[in-house]
Amino acid sequence: MEEKKLDVKSIIGFVLIFGILLFMFWQNQPSDEEVAAKKAEQELIDAKAQEQKVETNTEIEKAPVLNLQDSTAVANYKSTIGAFGFTKPSEGTTVLENSLVYLVISNKGGQIIEAKMKNFNTYDSIPVYLVKDGNASFALNFSTSDNRNLNTADLFFEPSLTTSGDNQVLSMKAKVSQNQFLEYRYEMKPDDYLVDFSIKSQGLNSIINAQKPINLDWKLKAIRHSKSIKYSNRYTRLTYSHEDGKISKLSDSSDEDDETEENVEWLSYRQHFFSSILVTDTPFATANLSSKNLVEDESHTQKYMKDYASEAPLKLVGGELSYAMNWYYGPTDVKVLAQYKELNLEDSIPFGWGIFGLINRYVFTPLFTFLSGMLPAGIAIIIMTIMVRLAMSPVTYKSYLSQAKMKVLKPEIAEINEKYKDNAMKKQQETMKLNSKAGVSPLSGCIPALIQMPIFYALFSFFPTSFALRQKPFLWADDLSSYDVIAQLPFTIPVYGDHVSLFPILASIAIFFYMMMTTGQNMTQQPGMPNMKFIMYLSPLMMLVFFNGYASGLSLYYFISNLITIFIMLAIKNFIIDDAKIHAQIQENKKKPKKENKFQRKMREMMEQAEAQKNTGKK
Repeated sequence: MEEKKLDVKSIIGFVLIFGILLFMFWQNQPSDEEVAAKKAEQELIDAKAQEQKVETNTEIEKAPVLNLQDSTAVANYKSTIGAFGFTKPSEGTTVLENSLVYLVISNKGGQIIEAKMKNFNTYDSIPVYLVKDGNASFALNFSTSDNRNLNTADLFFEPSLTTSGDNQVLSMKAKVSQNQFLEYRYEMKPDDYLVDFSIKSQGLNSIINAQKPINLDWKLKAIRHSKSIKYSNRYTRLTYSHEDGKISKLSDSSDEDDETEENVEWLSYRQHFFSSILVTDTPFATANLSSKNLVEDESHTQKYMKDYASEAPLKLVGGELSYAMNWYYGPTDVKVLAQYKELNLEDSIPFGWGIFGLINRYVFTPLFTFLSGMLPAGIAIIIMTIMVRLAMSPVTYKSYLSQAKMKVLKPEIAEINEKYKDNAMKKQQETMKLNSKAGVSPLSGCIPALIQMPIFYALFSFFPTSFALRQKPFLWADDLSSYDVIAQLPFTIPVYGDHVSLFPILASIAIFFYMMMTTGQNMTQQPGMPNMKFIMYLSPLMMLVFFNGYASGLSLYYFISNLITIFIMLAIKNFIIDDAKIHAQIQENKKKPKKENKFQRKMREMMEQAEAQKNTGKK
């Protein structure tokens, strides 16, 4: 018994020591001037290291700049591209914009070279860009009948901007003659993130070599928009729909992951809360997909998180290209993506796996969307937490009832332990008999916890990826989708980070008191088993350390959830459950003949056989 007390005291002591250390760090932190100087010095070091770091295969290949004032260079360019030299080289750009998106399309390559969100800013208050500064490339690679290998990124397209009703239509043509061309056509609608896009050729059946593949090549380096690049990178993945709606993802953490898939319908280059998506009406027969992780450690200066690349062969029909597609540049927001049900873009949102994803998608997401539409996000989290805990209160009641029964039986179990202290097999056998007669199952307290696990994991996936939480403040937290900061440390603690978040501390304290109520009084150490009290009291410390860099909304939920659970359990203990009545009921149960089920009978027989063999060995 003394050994168990020491275990509890040592854990409490460890938590107190950890708190004292944090307090000392806070008291001894350098002045604001020293912190600023240290930060500037570290940022300079990080920037230099980033410049010196060789990122092989991560930079988008850029075609050499053509000096249009150099007639010799222009002549050489036309000679290189052959028939497509009909289009006059021009380095201009065309802008397509509505109330939501700002796109810049270059004459060189006919591709989007800038995609800006007009209504969203990054954590440091600059506009959110999905494409900028050469981080993306979209091109077709093909061969011509005169054995030239061309890349459309090197070709100049002739722009023509018109309107169709309220829609802006941009036709980009790389011409062989006035009536022979390769065309990219963009059509932007008002107040819409989705841009219609098509690729078609006219009169090129004698120009394009149909015997060699035509490959679509789309690359993009995911730009960091959040305070923590490491945290944001966890939710930055290449997701795709293939084989009639099957949704798959490449790894979010591997240094490099690649797959070859069939019948690909859309590709999503997710950048945490924003996505660049290419949709095709004619599925790509095959597609080679790759994702390379660019983040190793937390950095305040690193710009890119993932390096995405996709290559898919296009088919000619009658010697010509004809593909209807869509570009989506916008938020990874269920309210927005649900508007495109026919494209199933909502499936690109990381709701979670299996049953957890279903709970997220059809329970928590619509519930929080409804609540946050009427209330501030922090209040909506609290209301949702109350609703979840009230819904789970019957499970909490069953769990506490099981603990109360075990508490009533504790004196009799102690007698058995003392009587058979030198015979572990007999002690376990008698304990099982007592539990069976009393109608008590030690596992009944675990079952409610298992029932709550899907809820726990679903919420663990919900808070870091819910767009409705992005940049929503509450109390001292300026963004519920990221960690809160009450103190910036002048150094980095491994695993913990370089800051102190208050919500995880509050959640850890609440969990500590919850553990004291549920396990501090009733948990009995079994011989040869791990010290369960140590494991259970380790939970608050794990919450404190690992959740320091997670979404503050998640820690807020666990804090409120555990507070509510504590109050519910106090109400059950003081106003609902009567220990005397439970004791009387158990005594009545013990008087009744108890019929064993097959499992209980099998366990009893096995233990009796083991006991008999043990006694035979002694003789």
